[in-house]
Amino acid sequence: MNSRERILKTLNHQEPDRVPFDLAGSTWTGITNGAYQNLVSYMDLPQEKPDWADVIQQIVIPSDIVLERLSVDTRGLLPLTSHNWDVYEKLTEAGNNWEYHDEWNFIHHFPKNNGHWFSLVKNPMADITDPSVNDILEFNWPLASDKRRIAGLREKALQFREQGKLVIIKGLCAGVFEMHQRVRGMTNAMVDSFTIPEFSDLLVGKITDLKIEFWEMALDALGDLVDIVAEGDDYGTQESQLIGPDQFRLNYKPHVSRVIDAMKRKAPNAKVMFHSCGNVRPVIPDFIEMGIDILNPVHITATGMEPLQLKKDFGSDIVFWGGGIDTQKVLPTSTPEEVTESVKRNLEALAPGGGYVFATVHNIQSEVPPQNIIAMLEGLREYGKY
Repeated sequence: MNSRERILKTLNHQEPDRVPFDLAGSTWTGITNGAYQNLVSYMDLPQEKPDWADVIQQIVIPSDIVLERLSVDTRGLLPLTSHNWDVYEKLTEAGNNWEYHDEWNFIHHFPKNNGHWFSLVKNPMADITDPSVNDILEFNWPLASDKRRIAGLREKALQFREQGKLVIIKGLCAGVFEMHQRVRGMTNAMVDSFTIPEFSDLLVGKITDLKIEFWEMALDALGDLVDIVAEGDDYGTQESQLIGPDQFRLNYKPHVSRVIDAMKRKAPNAKVMFHSCGNVRPVIPDFIEMGIDILNPVHITATGMEPLQLKKDFGSDIVFWGGGIDTQKVLPTSTPEEVTESVKRNLEALAPGGGYVFATVHNIQSEVPPQNIIAMLEGLREYGKY
């Protein structure tokens, strides 16, 4: 059974030969450059200049040698976006920071000393006190359907298919709720739907339209070769949600549904993955209703996201992708033995019956010791067999 067959079987809620493993198939299941370089050294492989999956988050694309050595089943197609398109070529100096102006008119800063990632410091519509439809019409939006975004990706997809790997493609940008916050600023975005609902809905609708433009362009070219089309939006916090479930259903669910419908229309044989961190338990039934096939991650330390109960309540209706190991505390600070034991517990909860792909809860950060990454993999190999 090759990697693609293995994951397709588990996506159909059947048990393959072993639990599939995803590392770097998306920028939600990736590894930062610092952690990656330490891992490469620990594995006694040559240091290398990274290929960037996401410069803003400092997520890299591991080499084929590393991916094969770690028995990774997935391969990601990463279109050119504001997070990986000539970012370093566009940097300017801003005091103690490097400054980056992206195609959405956002401004990001990266500390010159001891920086770990870029931070968003300027939201283009945050200072507009009385926004109107003209602010949306006159905004300098990116060209979502620019075919340069997918240059060379068909060749990569064919190569991945020949290697027997599962192919995932991510979209244009963060989710509509998150992009709403980035454009308007978080404070405005949280109240606009109550105070200026018509403007707020038009803005979210415009972001949605751009997403659909991207997917129609990309999937016209790649839809026959991709196995998973991936979108996301962060609704959860460690304890609850950023917005109430009713507000999600009223203000965002209709727009997210439009994106999912477009993805399914253009790639009818692909599965839809949706990413949202935190406690999203109250809206998992909505995700299922919207046609989402895969939930990433399983944020196992968030309230309401206990793996065994999630599997019991929703495991027959949605595939869980992630949750193999906590990336906030366990992976960076525990002993290798504790890491392996945690992997065992999570596999016992999530893997039975199929419908589960192993990945970390989120990207592996720079402070994670390579010994713990290897311990995680050893736990998966030992306890991930059916």
